[in-house]
Amino acid sequence: MYSLTILVATGAISLLIGIGAGVLLGRRLSADGQRLRESELKLDQVTQAKRAYEEEVVEHFSQTARLLNNLTDSYRDVHNHLASGAETLCQERGPVSLGRLESRGDDAEIPPHLAHIQPPLDYAPKTSPEEKGMLNEEFGIDRERSRAAGRAASED
Repeated sequence: MYSLTILVATGAISLLIGIGAGVLLGRRLSADGQRLRESELKLDQVTQAKRAYEEEVVEHFSQTARLLNNLTDSYRDVHNHLASGAETLCQERGPVSLGRLESRGDDAEIPPHLAHIQPPLDYAPKTSPEEKGMLNEEFGIDRERSRAAGRAASED
């Protein structure tokens, strides 16, 4: 009924399909396959946790920015309130309000004691041009004293 070639070809194909199914089933049921699936599951959980954390960080800093903006506005309002009160109560000898500083057109409107404010220095200025600066490697070292101390120690 069937020729020998068809039977052999059908058997070979069935054998290959059976081997492939056995390998896939063996991998699926093996301990390595189980560990692989567990690892993939853990990786998905860690990825989701990371995304949730990133969203929390973004929300935290967004809220921080909003709160700082509110704080700045509140500070400005308090300062302007105090300055306008001082201006009224001190008969124009008080501090300058932020509103007046922002709307000024000329530096002549700013009181002289506030017009030329220098920021604080973060270093000690030199008292003379010959003096060693703080960034010089010999700053604060008195070579003559150290030589005299070295001689005195070697004589002992």
